[in-house]
Amino acid sequence: MITDKGAFLSGKFLVSLDKDDDDVFAKSVVYICSHDKDGAMGFVINKKLKDFSFSDLAVKMPFDMPLNVENMFLYQGGPVEKIRGFVLHSADYFKEGTYRVNEQIAVSSSLDILTDIACGVGPKQNLIALGYSGWQSHQIEQEIMQNRWLISNANADLMFNTPDELKWERAMDETGIDLTRYIPTTGFA
Repeated sequence: MITDKGAFLSGKFLVSLDKDDDDVFAKSVVYICSHDKDGAMGFVINKKLKDFSFSDLAVKMPFDMPLNVENMFLYQGGPVEKIRGFVLHSADYFKEGTYRVNEQIAVSSSLDILTDIACGVGPKQNLIALGYSGWQSHQIEQEIMQNRWLISNANADLMFNTPDELKWERAMDETGIDLTRYIPTTGFA
């Protein structure tokens, strides 16, 4: 059970147990940036947007210079505020408005970071997300108790360097749970 005494999930991965393709979180890995008694916020890190690219976004933004955007991708961060942009990145980059999750990972949402990334002076590692995943007070705890999620330790290598199609499986491996022996029902004695 998660309590107000510090056993929160900030800096952890949630690994979805839902495999139903109709579910927005099917086979998702969510990095939890913030979790407290009031709720949680995170970003799906393994679902790249297919129909909308950073190039499509860049033409609508007030950039004054030509930018190198060919290798910049957008991810479906979650179902909340789908047009709002966030950058999940290594903590080597910090400016006003940056939220440091821990010693390795930070989150920014300003246009400055996008310009800095495109100009080659941004964080060493980054993942650009549109939208976010959010939970109200105690909602995430209830979903965990309903066996919708497993919790694993997060690491920057899995987040930034692992191919998207392998992130769910590798995050699942990090949980230490053998899914062939896993019973997805809950009960209370």
